[in-house]
This record gives sequence, C-alpha cells and structure tokens, in this order.
Amino acid sequence: MPAPFPTDWSRALVVAAHPDDVEYGVAAAVAVWTAAGKEVHYLLATRGEAGIAGMPPAQAGPLREEEERRSAAVVGVTEVEFLDHRDGTLVEGPELRRDLAAAIRRHRPELVVTLHGGDTWTTPDVTPAAWNSADHRALSRSVLDAVADAGNEWIFPDLTEAPWSGTQYVAVQTIGEPPHTVDVTDGVEAAVASLSEHRRYLEVLAPDVPVAEQARQQIDQATLTEDGGRRVGFRLFWG
Repeated sequence: MPAPFPTDWSRALVVAAHPDDVEYGVAAAVAVWTAAGKEVHYLLATRGEAGIAGMPPAQAGPLREEEERRSAAVVGVTEVEFLDHRDGTLVEGPELRRDLAAAIRRHRPELVVTLHGGDTWTTPDVTPAAWNSADHRALSRSVLDAVADAGNEWIFPDLTEAPWSGTQYVAVQTIGEPPHTVDVTDGVEAAVASLSEHRRYLEVLAPDVPVAEQARQQIDQATLTEDGGRRVGFRLFWG
C-alpha cells in the first residue's frame, strides 16, 4: 500500500527537461498543492525547441515557452524559469548540475520534484520496451545531485547565489507501483486544461485528434487507477 505524500513543506520547485513534460500527469498534483496554499515554481532545462516536427527551433522555442507559461498559470504556477540548455542534448554532469544548483539556491524550495528518468517508460518485465529520452535520463539524476550541490559551498564556488540546504525532500515521478502517491481527484480537470494549453505542440503530434481529447486521454492514462481513483506516484529521497 503506497504511503501518503508528505505535506510538511510550503515551497516546491518542479524541474523538467521540456515544456509539456510536467503536464503529462504531475500537473494534476501541482493543481492540488497550489489549491491547498502551497507555492510551486517551475524550472525547465530547455525550451523544447527541437520538439515540433516541421517547425525550426528558432520559431518553436518561443512558441513552446509561451505555451508552458500559460499551462503553468492554469494550475496556479506564476514563476517559470528556463535554463536555455539545448533541447535533445542534455548531459548528466557538472555543467547541468551547476545550473540546477544555482536555480535551487534562487528558488529555495523545501520540496524538489522531477520527472521519471529511468531507462524506459515501461516496467522492466515489458519487452519490447519504450525507451526514455536522453534528456529525461540525464536530467533526473542531475537534479538529485544538484540538490546536494546547492547546499555545498565548495563544489561550485563561483556561484553567486547563497547556498541552500533547506530542501527536505526530492520527489521523482515513478511508473508502476509507486511508494508514495498524491490523490489528484480534485486536480484532474485543471491538469487537462493545463495540457491543452500546449495546443500547437499537440496539434502537430496527433493532427487527427482534437487537442482537448488528446489531453483528456493523456491525463486519464497518467492518473486513473484500476479502482477508479486518481493518483500521481513518486519515489522520495531525502534532500
């Protein structure tokens, strides 16, 4: 039986690789948290400029940034920061960790949330498996390291932001049976509306399926349980 998600925090930073990543499920939890009075900020490593077929990065990047800001606002998030790493080429290592640590120091979260960074989107018993993207795999591990880096004054001494050791938990979205869950029953409609703000992206992704229908299907897939409940699952690590 999954354990409840902790509530003894007031400010969270949700870290993702691309615009729309948060909206495929985690935004339902964000909607629940902001409705309960929690403060949530978003941090995006890239602008997703390589994510729309047929649209050059110089055009897609600003479009996807604007879609993400609108999407975040739907679930009560008013602060969205972009790190400007190149879409599709994130690399786990000191450069990414440094930028993430600096951002964690700026936002000073008690909870850091990031998305599934495992090798596959399918459980280990499934074959053929659905391979996860290089950006997702690199980001998830770097976030876990950057939380520690943010509190250490000696790893990146050139950072101007004051060290931050106040992160209590790091929550990583999981697939399969999660050890901790958030009941997102009250956040589902906001999550659907939030994903729907990625209109141009979704129109290209599945041109024959209306955007609202795509969004509903994706949120159902991400949150709906066998017994008809709604949940988003995480694995927790100490900050």
